[in-house]
Amino acid sequence: MPAPPHDALFKAAFSPPAKAAAYLRTRLQPELAALVDWDAFVLEPGSFVGPDLEQRHSDLLFSAPLLLHEPRPALFYFLLEHQSSSDPSMPLRVLVYMTRIWQRVHKDNPHEPLPPIIPLVVSHAPGGWSAPTRFESLFDPALSSIAALAPLRPDFEFLLDDLQGFDDDEIRRRVDDAFARAAMWPLRDARDFEALLRRLPAWADALAAAHAAPSGREALHRLLRYLSAIADQVQFEDFCAKLVQLAPAAEESTMSYAEQLLAEGRAEGRAEGRAEGRAEGRAEGHADGARTLLRRQLELKFGALDSDASARLEAATSEQLQAWAERVLTAATL
Repeated sequence: MPAPPHDALFKAAFSPPAKAAAYLRTRLQPELAALVDWDAFVLEPGSFVGPDLEQRHSDLLFSAPLLLHEPRPALFYFLLEHQSSSDPSMPLRVLVYMTRIWQRVHKDNPHEPLPPIIPLVVSHAPGGWSAPTRFESLFDPALSSIAALAPLRPDFEFLLDDLQGFDDDEIRRRVDDAFARAAMWPLRDARDFEALLRRLPAWADALAAAHAAPSGREALHRLLRYLSAIADQVQFEDFCAKLVQLAPAAEESTMSYAEQLLAEGRAEGRAEGRAEGRAEGRAEGHADGARTLLRRQLELKFGALDSDASARLEAATSEQLQAWAERVLTAATL
């Protein structure tokens, strides 16, 4: 599973358009929800989170027509925020992502009006979301009293679902799909696995329902893979044993997949150990060669190195060796 593992579970739960539509429908004001052709809800390709932030965010983009006199397209941007704390710059980040979406739309349809984008951020930051959701909050408050500035700056607000603020009943109310509902619970509690384990009895019925649904075996396996990625081996084994007690119908799927995951983990550990050993050997050999060459260059230019300089050279990192090898070409002194 890619790191962080939240992405895979989030996208598995909400990539199907019907599941995303059912969830998003509950988040819009009724007059707006009534205008959306939910039956025509489709997943759009591509991610708009850059590689610099892909460890903290994952995103999904959907489109659907608005049921006006002449149907018009609208876009629904669904962003999962999973960093260690709520992000004060999130309104700016959301604006950047929306701009990227509009740029792609305009490139594909340069003569068409831009569609509205409805952004929703789903957060499971520990302690709950405490940062602004409105773009205007990023400006100096002293400027808000200047009426002439108001039309010259953008302003919008993104919808926010703070999973840390959702109790079990709230998750059940918001999410109808069995798998998506079962996925929201560990996303909320992922950073406290002991608490997640304590709450398992309250969620065993949801996990059993997800397992009983069409493609339920695959759904349960996705959940188990996620849990195995956020827990240590003992915690994961405890979870599986407790789940089997609470949801006997899922016993075969749970235990067979748990055994498979543990076997994969052992095999990956052996393979990673061998690969790391080879990589470390290559890296050490490269660094030793660079250190020898740099010593020769320094001695040719500045004479024999004293003990302090030799000690610094021997303790240098690969990055330092590279920087010094470049600087020795123009340096006037050691």
